[in-house]
Parts: sequence; C-alpha cells; structure tokens
Amino acid sequence: MSIDQPQHPEKDAPTSHATITASLAANPHDRRSFLKAAAVGSAAAVTAPWIGNVQAQAGIRIRMQSSWQPGTTGYKTFETWANGVQELTSGEVTIQPFPAGAVAGAFEVADAVRNGVLEGQNWFTVYWPGKMPAGVFLTAYPMGLSVPHHWDVMFGAYGGFEIAKDLYRKQGLEFLGHVHHDLNLIHSKVPLRSFDDFNGVKIRMPGGIVAETFASIGARTTLLPGSEVYPALEKGTIDAADYTGAAVNYELGFWQVAKYIIMGPPSTPCLHQAVDLMDIAVNRRVFERMSPQTQDLMHDLVAAYSREHYGAIQKANAEAWPKYKEKGIEIIHLSEEDASRFREAAIPLWFKWAKKDPDATKLFRAHLKTMQDPAIALITDEDIKDYSLDG
Repeated sequence: MSIDQPQHPEKDAPTSHATITASLAANPHDRRSFLKAAAVGSAAAVTAPWIGNVQAQAGIRIRMQSSWQPGTTGYKTFETWANGVQELTSGEVTIQPFPAGAVAGAFEVADAVRNGVLEGQNWFTVYWPGKMPAGVFLTAYPMGLSVPHHWDVMFGAYGGFEIAKDLYRKQGLEFLGHVHHDLNLIHSKVPLRSFDDFNGVKIRMPGGIVAETFASIGARTTLLPGSEVYPALEKGTIDAADYTGAAVNYELGFWQVAKYIIMGPPSTPCLHQAVDLMDIAVNRRVFERMSPQTQDLMHDLVAAYSREHYGAIQKANAEAWPKYKEKGIEIIHLSEEDASRFREAAIPLWFKWAKKDPDATKLFRAHLKTMQDPAIALITDEDIKDYSLDG
C-alpha cells in the first residue's frame, strides 16, 4: 500500500492505491490511462456497485481556486486535472478551475472556501499561519523534511494525514490530500554568497516561520502575494524574493529582473522550503453531499494528481535550468557551514511555532518522529537537546 494517503477500511472504496501506483509504473507518460486507473481501477470494480448512487448525487459543482498564476506549468496541470474530474466521477462532481486571484486574494482562499464564496482550494498551505498555526507544519519550513518521500512518511506512517483532516474540519473544510510541487528558489538582484550577506537584505517571504527564520538572521522580510513578487523585484522595492521552482519562475520572467538564484549547498539545495507542498481541500458541506464511494475516489484522484503535478513540474524544471544559463543567470550555492548556521537559527523557531497551540504541538511531534526515523535521520537527540514541547 502506498503511504500517500491512509486507506479507509470502514468504506468499500472502489480503487486501491496499489492499483494507481501499478498503473503509473506501466504508463508513466499516458495521463488518460493513468487517471482512469486511479479513478476506477477497472470497469468491473466500479460500474455495478454505485452507478445508481452517482445518479442520485449528481450535480455537485466545485469552484476551485489555485495559487498558480495562469499560463504556468503548475496552473496548466491543475486545470487539466480539474477538467477531468467530471468524467472520472461519472458526472457526480464537476470542478471549475480558477487561477490565483480570480475570485479570492492569495491569502484569503481558505476563508473563501469556508464561507462558500468558493467550494474548493488548491493553494500553498503556508499562507494561513495566522488562522491555523499548525498549518506551518503542513508544508515546508526551514531545514525541515527535505524531500517528497519524507512528507509521505510523515503523512502516512506517523499520522499526519488524520491530523490534517482534523485541522481542516475545525475550519469547516475537508482535506483531500497534499500535492507535491517543488523546492523554492530565492531570486536576488544582488549576490548573496554567504549566510552573513542576508543581513539587511529586503526579501519577500511567505510569512510565518519562514519569514521569522530569515528575520532572525538579519533579513528585512516582507509579505507579498505571488502576483506582486515580479513587480516588486522590477521596481527595486525588494532586493530578493522567495518564490516557487525553476520552471514556473522562468515562465513568470524572474530572469529579467533578478540576475542571481540563491540555493543551499549540494547536500541541501533549498534551506527554507525544500518541499513546498500544496493541498486540495473542499468545503465540508460540499464533501458531505458526495456519495461515500466518491468521497474515497476524490482522495485517490488527489493522490494521483500529486504524482502527476510533481512529475510535470520536474520535467519543466529540467528544461528550464539551461535557459537560465543562456540568460546569464548566476546560480549561487551557499556552503555547508551556512546550512549549519541556518539550522541553528531554525530549530528554536520550530519549537516556538509548535507550542502556539495543541494542534501545532501534535503535528510537530509527527515531524520529529519522522526526522528521527533511522531511514531519514535528519536530526539527532543532540540537535534538539535544549528544546522541549512540554510547558
């Protein structure tokens, strides 16, 4: 069984995660074949048991806004997936996709879903730390879980998925799954060749623990939605900006306004948001209107979408890196010593944010267990000996 999402043994789900994974291995470039298998497994498994139920529940429309800007690889992939959901749910659910800012502001998407202005979201969960402090641990944070499979282990083996479910339900939402995206880059108008060079730099960060970590090393951080990052760099309002990965940032033209890309050392290419997770979630009332089979199916479709989305982004990245070189962009890798100093700055803030409320504490405990898993081994007892989640 895949650890992307836990199974729901109390329901007779029409598809197993093993079926999805096997289909992906057999048809890695065939989206239609892959999503068909992800949705229904086989015609024999799906047709008879619940076709009548679908007819009874038909007509659920979900207006879903993404954090991706139109025209980017991320949004194109999201739009294609969303447009396929109607067919894959035999007409029960239709998703109408919207790009960033189309209905709600970048930081108001979850509120819009909760209040019924939208019915669904595909956003970066880092955008909601004020309302849900635990949310900072639903996506990447400085020097935390550093590759996608670490997050799959945390969500699956250490209970993060059910914790996320509970967090979202408290907000009137239903968490359908995490979506793997990419590491984040820092584009800079000035060369930042060491840890100390960040002191005094005006830099856009997404808020929360990420911004606080950079502020602790002397950076002057500011919070901007994605649509305002390019203009701020162009005008010189900021010196540098965190944003998404190589392909999307190239598509948005960042190479035109910032001649440097700042990354971690080869062992840790991104120090601050190594796996910038997104989510797919819907209004809780809308989810409850779905048939039980479709509720399970939507989780499988999101797990399938996560793999497709990640693959599309990585393919586009591979094509983008040479283009940066052609444009004369310099890629600067900080040193291992810089990474160690950044970790020293980050760890106290892990515990500060984890103690903001009981939910944050519970979720961060799952992170600690994952980071100390012998197969991952990101931290040792010595690294955190001076910190506690108690009191």
